[in-house]
Amino acid sequence: MGVCASAEDRAGREKSYAIDREIEEDARRMRRDCKILLLGSGESGKSTIVKQMKIIHQNGYTRDELLAFRVVVYKNVIDSAQAIVLALRKLGEDPTESQNRVYADRILEYKLDLEPGMTLGPDIVKAVESLWHDPIIPRLLDRGSEWYLMDSAPYFFAELPRIGAPDYVPNENDVLRARTKTTGISETRFAMGQLSIHMFDVGGQRSERKKWIHCFEAVTSIIFCVAMSEYDQVLLEESGQNRMQESLVLFESVVNSRWFVRTSIILFLNKIDVFKAKLPKVPLERYFPDYTGGSDINKAAKYILWRFTQTNRARLSIYPHLTQATDTSNIRLVFAAVKETILQNALRDSGIL
Repeated sequence: MGVCASAEDRAGREKSYAIDREIEEDARRMRRDCKILLLGSGESGKSTIVKQMKIIHQNGYTRDELLAFRVVVYKNVIDSAQAIVLALRKLGEDPTESQNRVYADRILEYKLDLEPGMTLGPDIVKAVESLWHDPIIPRLLDRGSEWYLMDSAPYFFAELPRIGAPDYVPNENDVLRARTKTTGISETRFAMGQLSIHMFDVGGQRSERKKWIHCFEAVTSIIFCVAMSEYDQVLLEESGQNRMQESLVLFESVVNSRWFVRTSIILFLNKIDVFKAKLPKVPLERYFPDYTGGSDINKAAKYILWRFTQTNRARLSIYPHLTQATDTSNIRLVFAAVKETILQNALRDSGIL
């Protein structure tokens, strides 16, 4: 009797273990590790997306982490102010107000102290603020295709009284707009519902792209970022190459690569806010002559999307989104849709769907 009971118990336990293992395996398949590559040319918004993931999925930034961005913000302010002075000289213009001509010289000579704890002095803050409000500036900005100014410069100049304060601590909006060149590959891990996301952000400049090859194995999805507003800009590393054309060439090489035959491509048409403001002033057809939609934002966005989808000879699934990477609420909404795309593909690949 005891022997029979023992055999039955053992069989029951083994059956229970088998069921538990099956449940664990199902859970593992449901909550699978998803590897996402963030690709795109330089300054397309990839690193801003990573910052948003930290805000949305990793409880944001601590005070110490925010403070670490202070020097970056200061550098962005000074670099942008110096870019304005250099553009004025390149285009043969002078500030309208005589005091701003003096300030322009002072800005150009200014050397930023990168020591921890440093602040922007009140003199340089006053000089930058005054130059930014000079009557010549709107005319200079209208010629923005002829020189480079980072997208966040107007934001930082508007915030100068706060940024110039001795006790300045960057906020999350400052961090989202702070620009540093990404070199190498950075990794971020976070949970998104039942998915465990492993996101790779790689440098977009040409010199950085050779490093992408190390990330290509077992990629679930690619998020390819395009700066829509850069249709009139040229590369910093090659002044003869249009940035949008460069993005098209890069996207074509990615979407038709043998590495990604089973990968879903999520296309972020980014900087829609800057694009919307620029389109009425800088005609898209000046740079893409076959475009005929004028300053209609919807027609322009559809045209750019069409240009990208036309390169998809491999006929991969492409999921497009209009994005503003610096807007947390926009990215939160977009990533709710992205999560569904990734989950559906993960379940399909697992054989559950």
